[in-house]
Amino acid sequence: MTNHVHLIVSSKTGRLSDTIRDFKRFTSNNILKIIDEPHVESRSEWMNIVFKYHAKYNKRVKEKQFWTHENHAVELSNNELLDSRLHYIHDNPERAG
Repeated sequence: MTNHVHLIVSSKTGRLSDTIRDFKRFTSNNILKIIDEPHVESRSEWMNIVFKYHAKYNKRVKEKQFWTHENHAVELSNNELLDSRLHYIHDNPERAG
């Protein structure tokens, strides 16, 4: 998908929200650095405009906002739920075209 990501993750600490927060922080910092490298991303100027625009409306973000602050976590408490979500993740890009 070009505008979102689906993950199946577990947290060794048992605090999934902390794990997701750390994942978002790590990936956004690295992606934003890569986008700013010369000759890596042809749309970097446009992307930075979009990221800065969204940061302007969020008090918790200083300069650029890559991820939204919400997530739609679902606890996969049994194999039936896990299989269902795995199937959804697999088929999601195909359904979207």
